Order: sequence, then C-alpha cells, then structure tokens
Amino acid sequence: MFEALFQTFEEPESGVALTARLSAFREELARRKLTGFVIPRADQQQNEYVAASEERLAWLTGFTGSAGMAVVLTQTAAVFVDGRYTLQAAKQVDGKAWNIEPLADPPPESWLAKHLCSGDRLGFDPWLHTSAAAERLAAACAKAGAELIALDSNPLDSVWTERPAPPLGPVAIHGTQFSGEAETEKLQRIGQEIVRLGVDALVLSDSHAVAWTFNIRGADVSHTPLPLSYALVPKDGRPTVFIDHRKLSNSVRDHLEQSADVEEPDALTPKLTELSQRGASIALDSATAADALSRLIAASGGKPVRGNDPVSLLKAVKNPTEIEGTRTAHRRDAVALTRFLAWIDREALSGALTEIDTVEALETFRRDTGALKDVSARYFRTAPPARRSTRWRGSSSGRPASISITALAMASAAISRSMKARRAYRNSAPRRLAAA
Repeated sequence: MFEALFQTFEEPESGVALTARLSAFREELARRKLTGFVIPRADQQQNEYVAASEERLAWLTGFTGSAGMAVVLTQTAAVFVDGRYTLQAAKQVDGKAWNIEPLADPPPESWLAKHLCSGDRLGFDPWLHTSAAAERLAAACAKAGAELIALDSNPLDSVWTERPAPPLGPVAIHGTQFSGEAETEKLQRIGQEIVRLGVDALVLSDSHAVAWTFNIRGADVSHTPLPLSYALVPKDGRPTVFIDHRKLSNSVRDHLEQSADVEEPDALTPKLTELSQRGASIALDSATAADALSRLIAASGGKPVRGNDPVSLLKAVKNPTEIEGTRTAHRRDAVALTRFLAWIDREALSGALTEIDTVEALETFRRDTGALKDVSARYFRTAPPARRSTRWRGSSSGRPASISITALAMASAAISRSMKARRAYRNSAPRRLAAA
C-alpha cells in the first residue's frame, strides 16, 4: 500500500570490506610522494547533500553521514564525525583501520598537529576546501613542521575506478508565478551589491544562488532542487552561467540566454584567468567558493575578495508571491500530515508498525498531494534511549525498530511544536515583509 520512492533503507558497503581500498589509496599517495591526504565530505560548492560522484568519504571509509572528514597518513588514519553520527560511524567504519574522532572539539587540525612529523607532505584537493579551511590545514602543518600541498588532481579518484559519472539532472524553469521576480530584476539588485562591494565581478559559487538568480531548478542532488552550476556576474556587461549543456532543454537554454551567456563548466577557469590578468577584483563567497578559485585569481594577477555572498541576503527576504507559496505548501503538507496522523492513530496501537512502515506511509501521503518533488531529508531511525540525540541511519537489514507508545508520545509532541512554529511563521510573515 505504501512505498518510499525518494529514500532507501539498505545499508551501503562498510567496515572491513573496504579495508583494501585504504591500502590501495596509500599506495597511490606513496606514488605521488605524499605522506597523507585530507578527504572532506564535500563537493566543489560545499553542498550538504552531494552527488554520488562526490561521495569520496563514503567510498573510502564506509561512513555515509552528511558531515565528516577523513585524514589518511602513512601509519594511521582517522574519520572525524560530529556527535549526531557517533553510533553510525562506529557501525559503518572499520575500527581496526580507522580511528573515529570528533569533528569539532577538538577539530581535525589538532589531530593533524599531533600526528604529522617534520618534513611530511600533506596533500589536499583545493576544489573541495574553502580558503578558510585550507588556511587551517596549513597552520596545522606549519605547527608540525610539515608542508601542505595543493594538488591538481585528486588521488582518490585514481583508485576509485568505478566512480559514478557527474549528475545530469534536467533543469527546469522556475516561473515568476512562483518566484515573484524576474531574473533581470534580480540581476539589477545584484549589480547594486557589486558596486557596494567595490569589485569588478562576483562569482556565484553556491548553486542555490545561481538557481535563485536565474529562476531555475535542478535535480543533481537529493533533497534539494539544485542545478549544479556557477555564474560570473561582472560589474559591467552580461553575466555568464556555467552549466553542463546536457542538462538544458531548448526552452531552458532560451530562458537563460535571455539574461546571460551560457558556457560549459570548464569555461569558468579561463574566464576568471582572463579577468584576473587585467587586475580585476573578484568577489568570492567565503562559505562555498573553493580555495582553487582564490588561488587561480591570485596567481593570474587578480584580487580575490572573500566575504559573504550578497545573494544569500537578497534571497532571504521573501516577496509576497514567495510568502504565499510557502503558505500554500504548508497547507498542502498539513493535509498529508493529518492523514498520516489519523493512520497512525488507527494502526500504531497494534504494536506491529516499524519505523520504516511509518516513513513509507508519510512519504506516500505527501506524494498523494501530486506536488511532492523529493523529501527534504533522509530518514534517521531513533537511537537507544541513552543516546537519543545521536542520529542513526535507517536500515531494512534485520528487523526495523518497532514504534513504542513512548516514541509515539515524543513524535506527537515534536509535531505539535512544528505546527505551532508553522502558525507563528504564517502570522509573522506580513510583519517581516513590512520590515523588509
């Protein structure tokens, strides 16, 4: 009766089955004369959810959480996770091959400072780290007398022989009936921000910003309608969108070309090099721009200006059309949630329901609205009572967790809080709009 189409419950490969990959990776590092390498859970734009082709951390270690990092050295290796994933990492990662360490307190840089030796060469992929992250790594290396090496190619990709191809999710137009503002109007406002920043151009490295600016949506990653892409917006002249052309239908291409030039992603670096050679100041988003972009601009004679992406604040202030769209979505979802709660009320007291049963039911009720594109996050099953704050990835292997009366009471309280928050948001929307 019910099924989940936007999430799975199968456990990926993990544990000792992956140990051979670590050995092969160390051989590749030795071939490149590196002592170690840093593997973040990241793509080029620091997205929370990444495409299968960017799941390097999961492929090497088995850990599939949405936040983490690994460091491989010649004699030791560590996976760094935050408190949400403590139990999951212990289950997925081979404890004999990897140490499991905290991601935040102390940070990985502290571990590196203790385990690196003088003369060591630690490699990193500058396309997968922000400049701030690279600076922290460099400081840790300097403290140990080691050297941080920015690599032109990722050594892990050399041993990941079955790495999936980059995603080619089709791009769709997000019409003004939903956005409430044409892309030309948005570009005018962005142009004002470029003048305020005193720069010659702005790089949109966050695909959310590109999607908002040009009124498009995509399907390249799970749980977020992102078209993985970049844009370069100059102070004078037309902007350029850098996106794989295979994602674009004729109508979408025509839509984009009304306000921008459209180039393949590989054209971004030559374009930035050309600007930088003229001494241009180019603004970069410190939260999402890869360190490789800063390095390229500086090496070509330009000035990278790191700071907050001005688009993030522009798109945070919702116009009346967007506010009404939010209300409509909440009303539609409230119907699905009410149907789900009525079903729970009928079925749960039997004691036969599992968590996966309820996840499949809730997604089905939401899908029945005819408007569900994806779920906003993947399902995590509840942890043992002593570790309730720890997130634990669901699995259909073995017996899924049954739902207790206590769990139902907790879920009911959480839903009640969520509905109160929705009402507060709905009631405050006119005041927020007036203040903006």
